[in-house]
Amino acid sequence: MTDLRADRQRIAANESAFRRVNEGIERGRTPASTESTAAFVCECARLGCTDVLDLTIAEYELVRAHPRRFVIAPGHEVEGETVVSTHDGFAVVEKLGEAGRIAEARDPRR
Repeated sequence: MTDLRADRQRIAANESAFRRVNEGIERGRTPASTESTAAFVCECARLGCTDVLDLTIAEYELVRAHPRRFVIAPGHEVEGETVVSTHDGFAVVEKLGEAGRIAEARDPRR
């Protein structure tokens, strides 16, 4: 049981780190560029993932409106989350249960 909890915390820390990177990317964009695409990093739980996703600032804001949601490359979903929407080149997942509570607690916007 302890290993599972440690894995969940490692996964949450990994995803939160990618979320912080994407928050920085978003802050660097001008308001006029909300409809042009920007390169965001995949916020998945996979160690070593370096996938880059093209989203508009507006699309990223829709994901970030929910603290339990993350933008990932298609097919990068893991146990403990559900795909809530798919798009051309990216998917949005929502963390469930304990993973969701951890994601919410680590949300830099809260």
